[in-house]
Amino acid sequence: MTTSEADNRVAVVTGASAGIGEATARTLAAQGFHVVCVARRHDPIKALADEIGGSAIVADVTDADAVAALAERLERVDVLVNNAGGARGLEPVAEADIENWRWMWEANVLGTLRVTRALLPKLIDSGDGLIITVTSIAAVEIYDNGGGYTSAKHAQGVLHRTLRSELLGKPVRLTEVAPGMVKTDFSLNRFEGDEERAAKVYEGVTPLVAEDIAEVIGFVASRPSHVDLDLIVVRPRDQVSGASGSRFNRQT
Repeated sequence: MTTSEADNRVAVVTGASAGIGEATARTLAAQGFHVVCVARRHDPIKALADEIGGSAIVADVTDADAVAALAERLERVDVLVNNAGGARGLEPVAEADIENWRWMWEANVLGTLRVTRALLPKLIDSGDGLIITVTSIAAVEIYDNGGGYTSAKHAQGVLHRTLRSELLGKPVRLTEVAPGMVKTDFSLNRFEGDEERAAKVYEGVTPLVAEDIAEVIGFVASRPSHVDLDLIVVRPRDQVSGASGSRFNRQT
């Protein structure tokens, strides 16, 4: 897709205030999309939207009313990037923090469901809709102490793949992008701001950065309408799996 072909097309990116979401918003804007930056925090997405010529809408994907209001404000949606979500805690199942599990399921699974369901009619009406869901290698693997996050990401992936089948014959493509270790604020959020613990995740490895994943998303968004890239797994060279023995591989 050239920039001229993308003119006037609207891309909605959730979790756009930082990390992969922010980088994706910049990438899609550079391709000519009008990008709607969605996140809970106003100031970062307002600054980003002003910089890239997009729009900012404050919405928490765990809030049904906020998602409904988001949908009402949008006249057109061509691309939806379900990026909002995250992890909290890193404990074995036997010591699980129920509230952390609840939040991870609300943000990753039900958040994706709410936004996708709310915007799906507009994506279909566009005649060439695209839904990109950013899951994780945790959507296809498991690792010790990560049961809350891996179960949520597995469910998010299943939601996305089921919708891919259910929309067969409709003018909507669906791509799941499953990153491995990406150095963003992911680990810092998981460990409730503990910078030392978060930094240890990346010791001895060169992780991916947000722009690496954004470039993949931009590539997906630039494919012709008859091409559907179902699942793209992206890992740093130094990572084999989320369940391998090294300390940094067990934190994604």
